[in-house]
Amino acid sequence: MACLTWGVTSEPTHEPSAPTASATSPGRAADAPLVDLGGRSPWSILPPLCLGFFVIMVDTTIVNIAVPTLVATFQTSLTAVGWVNSAYLLTFAVLLLVTGRLGDRYGAKTMFVSGLVVFTLSSIACGLAGSVETLIVARAVQGIGSALMTPQTMAMITRVFPPARRGAALGLWGATAGVATIAGPVLGGIFVETIGWEWIFFVNVPIGAVALWLAVTRLPRLETHTRSLDLPGVVLSVVGLFLLIFGLQEGETFEWGQVVGPITVWRMIGLGVLVTGAFLLWQKRRGADALLPLTLFTHRNFTLANVAGAVSSFAMIGIFFPLTLILQQVLGLSPLMAAMVNLPGSLVSGVVAPFAGRLSDRIPGKWVVASGFTFLAGSVFWLTLVVSPDASMWQFFPPMTVFGIGTGLLFSPLANLATSGLDRSTAGAGAGAFNMNRQVGGVLGSAAIVAMLTSRLGVEVPAAAADVAAQLPEEARAPFVEAFASSNGSAFSGGGASGLTLPESVPADLVEQVREAALTAVHAGFSTAVSQTLLLTVAVLVTGLLASLLMSRSPR
Repeated sequence: MACLTWGVTSEPTHEPSAPTASATSPGRAADAPLVDLGGRSPWSILPPLCLGFFVIMVDTTIVNIAVPTLVATFQTSLTAVGWVNSAYLLTFAVLLLVTGRLGDRYGAKTMFVSGLVVFTLSSIACGLAGSVETLIVARAVQGIGSALMTPQTMAMITRVFPPARRGAALGLWGATAGVATIAGPVLGGIFVETIGWEWIFFVNVPIGAVALWLAVTRLPRLETHTRSLDLPGVVLSVVGLFLLIFGLQEGETFEWGQVVGPITVWRMIGLGVLVTGAFLLWQKRRGADALLPLTLFTHRNFTLANVAGAVSSFAMIGIFFPLTLILQQVLGLSPLMAAMVNLPGSLVSGVVAPFAGRLSDRIPGKWVVASGFTFLAGSVFWLTLVVSPDASMWQFFPPMTVFGIGTGLLFSPLANLATSGLDRSTAGAGAGAFNMNRQVGGVLGSAAIVAMLTSRLGVEVPAAAADVAAQLPEEARAPFVEAFASSNGSAFSGGGASGLTLPESVPADLVEQVREAALTAVHAGFSTAVSQTLLLTVAVLVTGLLASLLMSRSPR
């Protein structure tokens, strides 16, 4: 098995009907495609790639709004329904590294079309699921389809568009993410409240069918490289990433303790670190023939772009998770209205992203990315000043609009910086690594934000209760403060006082007054805890800003 490596033959092979041409060929225009498209513009490949990327991004968020409905429909627990999202995200993240390299080996078009077929068929299975177990399995398969598609979108744009037009193309590709961030929750809310939860999955079918037809007819067959599969690398990467990502993603579900038998969350994470370390040692030994050529990380911009990509995903979790809780649990907005708060930012992001892509073709991309991180950090800090129990939903629109400007400036130039210095034989591997690190950043963000928010709730809610107690009759103050002091932060993570158990010593005629005071204390403490948690996101975004400033002005 050790002899099965990603060995490169002396000359690359080509898939049929895919003549390639050098960007430096005499007489070739600077904006001409790098491959023969039969006279078509390179822009003709974007519709299938953007449609495929759109459904991938939508399905990372569209299920969240249907969670209560799924719990009631399948008469199951919140933890079980949580796996409907976790299964998708887990298979998606774990396989990105492998599927990126498969694109180099078997062709980006072949992998993209295969992933689109898997994604569309599994979407039908999700909508037809008669049990939560069936739905979880179908979502896991859907994640496999997403993993097959995602690296190919970046790799194909990188290999088809000339450097002078690549930023603009990635700008349109990045705008897709801005639109998808709001489309997921809004579409989910509309479908759940009207025609049924099944349509959050069935909506992928017509989009997938159109994307499939466009992919078959418009995507070129690019140069491939004859390599045999590095099975030890595949096994080590999948196992190591699964253990790490599962542990971080589901740690809170198992209260960072026992998973099953002697297996605990921390043992899984520790074993994941060891296996991932073994994977990296194996990759170093394989050199250029590795599943993940470590020479990729000798590219300064590629390495720093991976850091910045992980930071950007951390920021998305770091803002949307606590913001959603504030809007729904404290301010009392419906899921659909809470999703609408993100509308201005998402629309602005979709408008800014194409211009940011074109701008990165004209000036060093590092400055565009640095500007994006500056806008993001400023907007999140602005949110820390807005969050309060008495805030109006309209107060969130300005900082969220600034957040949209930041994401629009960041996404496509960052992808361009990550891939523009890579050669054709490693474009897929580079895209896979970049997207994998973005997913890992999101998982780290989820774990860190939940942990910090829970920790701060355990401090700030009792502190707020001590202040509110002064409004109660003297005989109720001590029991009131004692009840909060004996509860942990997770009891208030829903934004209400339902997790609070009042001592029997509280007089019956004061119970209602005490409960109102308790809700006031929870909302006040919750708002403070969210503000403090958002500061963690600001600090992480500053790290991304520093990474972008350290990038080279040259893409290579």
